[in-house]
Amino acid sequence: MDLFSGAGGLSLGLQRAGWTTAAAVDFDERALETHAANFPGMSLHMDLGNPAERDRLEELLEPAKGKIDLVAGGPPCQPFSRAGRSKIRHLVEHHGRDPHDLRKELWSAYLDVIKRIRPRAVLMENVPDMGLGDDFFVVRVIEQQLEELGYATQVRLVDAWRYGVPQHRKRLILLARNDIERFEWQQEVAEDERTTLRHAIGDLPPLTVVPTERVGEREMAYGTPSEDLSDFAREMRKRAKREVVFDHMTRRVRPDDWVIFDSMDSDTLYSDIDPELQRYSAEHFTDKYKKLDWDDLSRSITAHIAKDGYWYIHPDQNRTLTVREAARVQTFPDRFRFAGTRSDAFRQIGNAVPPLLGKAAAEVLLPVEGCQAGEGGLQPRWRTAREDLTAWAERQRNGENWYQLPKLSSVHAAVVAVLAGTRVQSGQMHEMLETIREHATLTKSALRTLLESAPTAAVRARLDRLTAVAGKSSVWSEDEEKQKELPKRLGMKPAEGALYRLLIDDDLLWVGQSALRVAARLHDSDSDRTNRLSDGRVHLVKLVGAGEKAPLRMAALRLIGSTLCNAKNPLCDQCPLSSYCAGRESAAGDLVTDALSGTHGRQPVPAQSRE
Repeated sequence: MDLFSGAGGLSLGLQRAGWTTAAAVDFDERALETHAANFPGMSLHMDLGNPAERDRLEELLEPAKGKIDLVAGGPPCQPFSRAGRSKIRHLVEHHGRDPHDLRKELWSAYLDVIKRIRPRAVLMENVPDMGLGDDFFVVRVIEQQLEELGYATQVRLVDAWRYGVPQHRKRLILLARNDIERFEWQQEVAEDERTTLRHAIGDLPPLTVVPTERVGEREMAYGTPSEDLSDFAREMRKRAKREVVFDHMTRRVRPDDWVIFDSMDSDTLYSDIDPELQRYSAEHFTDKYKKLDWDDLSRSITAHIAKDGYWYIHPDQNRTLTVREAARVQTFPDRFRFAGTRSDAFRQIGNAVPPLLGKAAAEVLLPVEGCQAGEGGLQPRWRTAREDLTAWAERQRNGENWYQLPKLSSVHAAVVAVLAGTRVQSGQMHEMLETIREHATLTKSALRTLLESAPTAAVRARLDRLTAVAGKSSVWSEDEEKQKELPKRLGMKPAEGALYRLLIDDDLLWVGQSALRVAARLHDSDSDRTNRLSDGRVHLVKLVGAGEKAPLRMAALRLIGSTLCNAKNPLCDQCPLSSYCAGRESAAGDLVTDALSGTHGRQPVPAQSRE
């Protein structure tokens, strides 16, 4: 079943991987017409944000209960602001009512259908901003709920071109299955073997382009000899009408645009265009026009192509891409037709999941012979790892590392944050924080005590920053909003502010080197060094999870990275996650090498400088 199916890009990928679409659901009537014309099964016009409609869907699917193997789809997901997360976290953790009603959030509707259908496998596709835009908050919630239902999950940020799609297009893919905890993707395409724009559309008939006149036709002759076809074009022509190509049409070209297009190459910026021909501010629209390159990937095809085609100017014809060319770049075959007007077709194509990407993701979820879902599903290893991490963090919070973990008062969190990065030993840090442990506000006398206990002039200089708020009881209010204003009042740097918010129990991903190193080692990856803000954060997500304890786990990873999982000489035998660590063997190998060279030893390392 394909939810939020659109025209059926994902449905086509699923079909190519071996599935049959029993039902597709969407609110776009034109897209559903397209889907109905190209696929078997039901094409249902429904607003899944309405619980009553989900009830109706469940009734319609009653005859197929227990037979739907896979639920797939790309629910529109708006990232949540930090302000709304505590409410959502409470609802997820306690399953109660809340002023923030999640029933109309479409990702929540998607989850609701999965809970009703209980398929063996789940596939969700979305834009990377669904995760990167809000610290993966929605993704973490979805993963946790799926794991509570007995699914193992995987999240990946995928470059579509690595699976044969001829465009720059990065997508977020979430997979889940309850039969086996295994996610094996096909081998990726090497960079020198990627499908270029020439491979994708070079065989399509050239069009006559005269300003203001119609460009292309609904149906045109196709006469390219088959021996000249690229492998990609040959695949696109399968089962298409032999001597005909459909929908090879695009917008009329304005006379001034014809001149602009004629003067451009693939490196031309909008600011390079003759100012007398520019209709938009070159300062605000630096990439308003983009001529594509035959020997490169296309720019990502998005729904914006329905409004204008200026991002998609043909490499050597003074026009924008046609409907068929855009469909090819999205990997829709030539036999696939789109309902409605030209703009309707462009919108459906731009909103679609590239079928080849859908196929690659769907193949990961194919049934494994001899493996069937148990009655209670799986107990995923990452869920168990998070439970162990939580238990360890709770013990640490009751010991000497209490000041490294939420939920700190704003006083303690502010002191730890302003001292982050200083070369102070963990024992010295503990002694300083102990002098104000019972303080709910930072009085002037408490600050003097802190200054007197500071081991170095550099530490005292950092603590001096607190002078501006010492003795001001209103600053140290327990009010959540006032607590969050403190970083600005103290002029904290972004990293300091993030640490402060984490320690007062704000739900965020603290993307520091120490925590990234732990996550990367557990996944046996180099994401802490090569792709910190993308793959590195994805790896953190698996360990942080969602719910009330998520900030505690995040802080615990930071603590492990700064005290146990060191860049050199990691103390694996003391790490609560060592049994889950795919990179432990290589880390142990480093220890053996260090020992043989005489450098291995547990030297005291500054607690804060390791960040």
